[in-house]
Amino acid sequence: MELVTPREAARRLGVSYPTIKQWIYKGVVRTQPTAGGHHRIPDSEVDRLLATSGRPLPPSAALHGPIVALSGRNQLHGIVDEVRSEGLLAQVRLRIGDQTLTAVITRDAIDELKLRRGDEALAVIKSTEVMIARQVAPSAAKARATRHVPAARRRR
Repeated sequence: MELVTPREAARRLGVSYPTIKQWIYKGVVRTQPTAGGHHRIPDSEVDRLLATSGRPLPPSAALHGPIVALSGRNQLHGIVDEVRSEGLLAQVRLRIGDQTLTAVITRDAIDELKLRRGDEALAVIKSTEVMIARQVAPSAAKARATRHVPAARRRR
């Protein structure tokens, strides 16, 4: 199990060092004391806090890795909330700010990416269709349903 300093945990979580210290004192963050009495935070604890926070990733937590360039322009940074694998397919739930995106991908892709809860991930959306919806007031919906169609335009 990898342990990180409170400063490193604060950087990864996008909060200040004093905030982490307060969380430690209040018991919000579980730590392991060193022989010298200093706090060290397990990576799994940082991942848990990232997965449960409703905030988007801090700018400094942008993904760094082997992707050099990608033509898809709709790229969303998020945190993996859940990975469920069954048979050939897997379902990945990604938290992007206060929204959730769910994708179904192959189990091989999950194994190759080594995705697990709390990981940072990038959703790249490539689509030829986008649907837009909005809520309609009940009175407007009823009016549309009972709209009069002139007799000349009715199909027979």
